[in-house]
Amino acid sequence: MNFWQFIFSNRILNATVLAWFIAQLIKVILILIDTKKIDFSRFWGSGGMPSSHSSTMVALVTIIARTYGFSSPFFAISFTMMMVVIIDAMGVRRDAGKQATVLNKMIENIDPDNPDFWDVKLRELIGHTPLQVFVGAVLGFAIAMGMPILSHISNILR
Repeated sequence: MNFWQFIFSNRILNATVLAWFIAQLIKVILILIDTKKIDFSRFWGSGGMPSSHSSTMVALVTIIARTYGFSSPFFAISFTMMMVVIIDAMGVRRDAGKQATVLNKMIENIDPDNPDFWDVKLRELIGHTPLQVFVGAVLGFAIAMGMPILSHISNILR
């Protein structure tokens, strides 16, 4: 089996990558609907609706639970990682984004004519609201649960 066959035959990897990809694609589409402009930076950026962090991690935990069971060490490890990632996305990174917003406003008000301040623009959209995390989690769960269907369809098309 070559590298690409391994990559495309790994159900766990496929579920997690697909969950991340769809969540990021939804972000681009929502920005397009909202601003009428395509912003591909949202495809790689963090923060926003839905949370690709939670969709990826919930997909990972779900597909591992389906593959190895809830009592497996793989489930325990992935569940623990999921909790750390989701708590970080809603907590530390969300707070850092709020602090960046305040600091950016302070910089603008200190001396708007000083070019040294304008070179510094902190990223504000780096965390997630609980709703963004919830929607990402539902998306990841749905993708992982739907993987057998996608696998069946791809077998039919071969």
